[in-house]
Amino acid sequence: MLGRTELLLAAGAGAATAWSLPAPAAHIPLLARSLGIPYRVDPRKGIALTFDDGPHPEGTPALLDRLDSANARATFFVVGEQLERYPELGAEIVERGHEVALHGFRHRLLLRRTPAALARDLDRGAALIASITGRIPVFYRPPYGVFSTAGLALARNRGWKPMLWSRWGWDWAANRSAASIALHCTTGLRAGDVLLLHDADHYSSSGSWRRTLAALPTILEAIASLDRSALTLSESM
Repeated sequence: MLGRTELLLAAGAGAATAWSLPAPAAHIPLLARSLGIPYRVDPRKGIALTFDDGPHPEGTPALLDRLDSANARATFFVVGEQLERYPELGAEIVERGHEVALHGFRHRLLLRRTPAALARDLDRGAALIASITGRIPVFYRPPYGVFSTAGLALARNRGWKPMLWSRWGWDWAANRSAASIALHCTTGLRAGDVLLLHDADHYSSSGSWRRTLAALPTILEAIASLDRSALTLSESM
């Protein structure tokens, strides 16, 4: 029979597994599906273009201009601490026809947050979005795309839709070029994909948004070649 120490260790291991169960869902589609976390949208409607980690004083306006020139729409998962610094950019995203979604107030790994601290963080970020943009966020994506069990439950309890992605450009890394970002996003691209990019370098390699900006025309051309449009998540679901 197991002793008390062994039972405590087993219970602890079980709790840790339950806490982190959703964490790899961004990289395991079967797990994402089993947990009901969308990573694709309705293929009949188009392709969802999403940007994380902003707003950014240079990256966000530049990407907005490029999107406007292609008549493309996107969803921006903003970080509250950056929105607090650049509130005019949050308002501009919405004014120019795009969608603002929640990425948290602080850009921190959910697995290291207690449920109470995370709840305060999420509520603070959502309230800030509403006060600046006049819009209540519909979608939530955690930093690094890593959900904890508590984070997933908190989002759903607040009526937010958790969202991952099906393709990404790895555009946060210092060793990526505009060509490699575009290649990652467009190879095997198909209707219904959710593309993950970044409009800011607050939490990634310096100047990474410039490479994303340079890659965007190729990505938008690939979307158009499928006879699809780049849409917000709300438009695409």
